Amino acid sequence: MSVLACGHRLVYYPYMASVVGKKRGNATYYYLVESARVDGKPRIVSQEYLGTADELAAAMRGGGLGLPDRTQHSDFGAVAAAWGVLEDLGVAALIDEAAGPRRADAGASAGTYLALAALNRVVAPCSKLGFADWWAKTAAPRFTGVPGTVLDHRRFWDAMHSVTLEQLEQASGAIAQRAVGAFGLDCSSVALDMTNFATFIDTANGRAPIAQRGKAKQKRSDLRLVGLGLVVTRDGGIPLTWRAYPGNKPDVTQFPDMITQLKARYEAVTAACGQQPADMTVVFDAGQNSEDNFTFLAGTGLGYIGSVPASDCPDLTALPASARSLVDKERFGGLTGYDTRRVVYGAERRAILTHSPELHDSQALGFTGTTLAKAGQKLGELAATLARGKTRRPREKVAAEIETITAKPWVRRVITWELAGDKPKDLRLTWRVDPDARAALEEEIFGKHVLITGHDDWPVTDVVAGYRSQSEAESGFRQLKDTRVVSFSPMFHWTEHNIRVHVFTCVLALQIAHLMRLQARRAGLDMSVRVLLSELSGIGETVLLYQGERGRPRAHRMLTDTTPVQDKLSGIFGLDRYAPKR
Repeated sequence: MSVLACGHRLVYYPYMASVVGKKRGNATYYYLVESARVDGKPRIVSQEYLGTADELAAAMRGGGLGLPDRTQHSDFGAVAAAWGVLEDLGVAALIDEAAGPRRADAGASAGTYLALAALNRVVAPCSKLGFADWWAKTAAPRFTGVPGTVLDHRRFWDAMHSVTLEQLEQASGAIAQRAVGAFGLDCSSVALDMTNFATFIDTANGRAPIAQRGKAKQKRSDLRLVGLGLVVTRDGGIPLTWRAYPGNKPDVTQFPDMITQLKARYEAVTAACGQQPADMTVVFDAGQNSEDNFTFLAGTGLGYIGSVPASDCPDLTALPASARSLVDKERFGGLTGYDTRRVVYGAERRAILTHSPELHDSQALGFTGTTLAKAGQKLGELAATLARGKTRRPREKVAAEIETITAKPWVRRVITWELAGDKPKDLRLTWRVDPDARAALEEEIFGKHVLITGHDDWPVTDVVAGYRSQSEAESGFRQLKDTRVVSFSPMFHWTEHNIRVHVFTCVLALQIAHLMRLQARRAGLDMSVRVLLSELSGIGETVLLYQGERGRPRAHRMLTDTTPVQDKLSGIFGLDRYAPKR
């Protein structure tokens, strides 16, 4: 017994199955049909193609359809899982609501194009030129109903040119609100960070003022840069708001705009969810520090947790280890802290000195094995060159080179050197690492952080935990710089509008990827985005193609064998809804 929805009332009917032949030309094709009475009249409610008489006869003799003429393999798992999250959030519809009606000549709506672009960035980032070719290698055309013909890069950008930056901003806010409500995200504590990305825009190109030369965090000072600020949730690192800005502007100058945007976005999210705004805490690193920024932050009423370089607080770092106490052994191991108040950036603030044995050991190892080793190698090579009397440089230039080699503050503190002689051929360099200075530096600086916060009533444990959520924002940027999945680069766009569209799709991709990771973690599978997508990518779709006497080949689709982990992921992301029907 089954149920059929007919209009606004339900009709109960028993299934009745039969084989029906349909003649086309000189051939007859057979179908398994199921019939029922609907409103008292017989109706076919489903049908499945069985084959020709010869194919059915072969199947009855036990031969089935025989060996396929050829097979095809399509990517399924990762594409279907990411598409499921996009579909569940209604991303395409939210963008279309902001962007307005689709162009009459567009192959798809702006929302569909941007959702598919984000899907590509999550699973297998490629250029828009290669978009259609990638799409054809996946099972997505089958379950999305979007053919590869509409994904030509020219049709994509034609559709994008009708979408304004203001509409993208509106859509971004709507997507963040939907994600908060659908996944129950905690927005009371967020982390803020900023970075920049290299572009490949020609120097003379004046159509992309957002791409400027500045201090490149990827060490590509020869390329023009685009800056990006992110605010992410403490739980899961889900981007709530973002801001793209010219790459020649220091991060610290973007802080007020990011905070203003964040506060407005947060109030909109809580209003949309019918909640009263809670006290929000913003976590940021020392790169955003300035007296003006702290003054601005105080005016917003937002809580904060930041940090000050330990080297800027000699009065605190000079305290003996006995002044610090264990913070929380169960949560933070051997981390110790000292809670006090001091004047920081124009006002007295709560300051907490922390010392981590793990960070201490890591910094000591890196300083000795990398920083000191590199400086020592350069000094040794210079000393050997001078000892051979081969240099023609005057004493002043040699001394300047030594100063450059030892320019880093920590190196300058522990390496002592002496340059003897006046004429180039007589110059001799001697140098050594001062063990006492090395030990003093390690005792004073290594393993230490100075946290500052506006939460005078929070336990030290909560302040430390809050500050460590900064790693979520840093994790998001590391993910965007991963060239395999959820990648920002390479970016070859050369106009302001196209660059900002690209940033939108990359941040949307990061949202989807981190929501997928959060879903998996809540279900008991804690893995990185790359590992998660790798597991899902192992679920493929195989198509067996049987060529008949005429017409198109008959296709049988099935999924590849799966592991227990892949089975669990399939359930988490509901892949059955997109799997081929047998």
